[in-house]
Amino acid sequence: QVQLVESGGGLVQAGGSLRLSCAASGRSFVNNGMGWFRQAPGKEREFVAAISWRGGTTYYADAVKDRFTISRDNAKNTVYLQMNSLKPEDTAVYYCAARRTYYTNAARLRNEYDYWGQGTQVTVSS
Repeated sequence: QVQLVESGGGLVQAGGSLRLSCAASGRSFVNNGMGWFRQAPGKEREFVAAISWRGGTTYYADAVKDRFTISRDNAKNTVYLQMNSLKPEDTAVYYCAARRTYYTNAARLRNEYDYWGQGTQVTVSS
């Protein structure tokens, strides 16, 4: 059974940092594009960041560009999201996602992802 498990969320003050991890099990995703999305209360789930299967291509939402960094460690079948200079508007549940097809690029659209984690809560206080 394929599982994506996020960790690293929590409560942090504005200006602080968190590092989210997404560990995959059940199959390898070293050849698959991966991404992070988030959903705030009462809002749609939105794209945050994505990384290609080789890690050479990354995309970011404008709201997080220059503050967040996505990376991957294929030896650990894990994707990370380093979040710096956090703002209260970054408060949301953060979800990891993976594409099913091999050798896929980074992608910004939700419907391009086939596997989703359960999410981890990030709360930024002002």
